[in-house]
Amino acid sequence: MNNIVLYEPEIPQNTGNIMRTCVATNTVLHLIEPLGFKLTEKAIKRSGVNYIKDVKIKIYENYNEFFKKNHNKGEFYFLTRYGTKTIYDMKVAETEKNYYFIFGKESTGVPKEILKKHLDKCIRLPMTNLVRSLNLSNVASIIIYEALRQQGFPELSIYEPENFKGKNYLLK
Repeated sequence: MNNIVLYEPEIPQNTGNIMRTCVATNTVLHLIEPLGFKLTEKAIKRSGVNYIKDVKIKIYENYNEFFKKNHNKGEFYFLTRYGTKTIYDMKVAETEKNYYFIFGKESTGVPKEILKKHLDKCIRLPMTNLVRSLNLSNVASIIIYEALRQQGFPELSIYEPENFKGKNYLLK
């Protein structure tokens, strides 16, 4: 099972977009408080469209509570621009394992004291030296789809589902 973990997220639109991605990919969302918004805010609902009612979500009072409840349940990967490995160094193909992809708050990332304890699991996206980082919800999507690619996209529709327009829509 794949898990996206947001450490003290600040921007409701990012979290709403990530909620929608979680529903689309059967991914569990973990939110570590304090949040920079209320989950009832209009911005969350707008960016998550009407899918957020289906998101599997767990909320923690702080990082210590999250770590205590999950550290023995799977592998942790920390997304940081300071990582010395890329997402292509991740080995996340085992579908029976839990993978936790931990993202920091938009303004400051995951605290250095947490990252230093997990240096071998700090990863980054390759990019030019012209930008400091990418948008949080974009990176979350890239990471989760790389994990799913390695896993063979379990339980996901490869084609347009029939309950929408269907696989043969373009042929009609």
